[in-house]
Amino acid sequence: MEFRVFSDPGEVARAAAQHFVNLSPRSVALSGGSTPRVLYELLADPREPFRDRIAWDETHFFFSDERHVPPDHPDSNYRMVNEALFSRVPLPPQNVHRVLAENPNAEEAAHAYETDLRKFFGEAIPAFDLLFLGLGEDGHTASIFPGSEVLHETRRLVAAPWVAKLNTYRITMTLPVLNNGKSIVFLVTGASKAEILRTVMNTDRNPDLYPAQAISPTNGEVSWFVDEAAARLCSINNSSNAGASSDLLNKNP
Repeated sequence: MEFRVFSDPGEVARAAAQHFVNLSPRSVALSGGSTPRVLYELLADPREPFRDRIAWDETHFFFSDERHVPPDHPDSNYRMVNEALFSRVPLPPQNVHRVLAENPNAEEAAHAYETDLRKFFGEAIPAFDLLFLGLGEDGHTASIFPGSEVLHETRRLVAAPWVAKLNTYRITMTLPVLNNGKSIVFLVTGASKAEILRTVMNTDRNPDLYPAQAISPTNGEVSWFVDEAAARLCSINNSSNAGASSDLLNKNP
């Protein structure tokens, strides 16, 4: 595990953009949120040193999760990424694999997305080159919330859990997919994430309470890119649940 601390959300996003171009991924699973949006804007900005280093015609974008709303809805992850990235780069339309979340039936939307994954990867469990995730203040990641039955899903690639606290369905990739990523990157910023980040990193593993602790790559690597505000309570040592050693705590300017 790699745990890297940066001064602010902008530097977290910049490091993530550099990680993106260094990997030259051909399959990427995106997440929603404010920090990822800054990352996507950096990748699209012609003034930054990232856009021209990406083979847009060879890169396919998916979503680790989506809200059960139409693509033009303010809450849509697709809408956010389209505004920040897709509409601003020479990306072939067929390279964007969005969840058809406008379907009134969330289960049907999840099934259709699983079909898209299987069609693209042609394998039992997709192996994304790069997968971005976030961390909710309750410990959720993607749309896998505490106590969710999705935590125990082993066969399906995409599920549509009902999230009682939000009074809505969500569509999310399941753990077999998330844990099969080659490079999994958590982006975590802000003081409001400090307590949950400490809990996830420094308490015994309990994914039913803290789903982010369920991310344990099968064959890949997991990295945490966090800012100082989020990391202020963390202690990374050999006893942490993630098994990290102190020399993996890298502070960056």
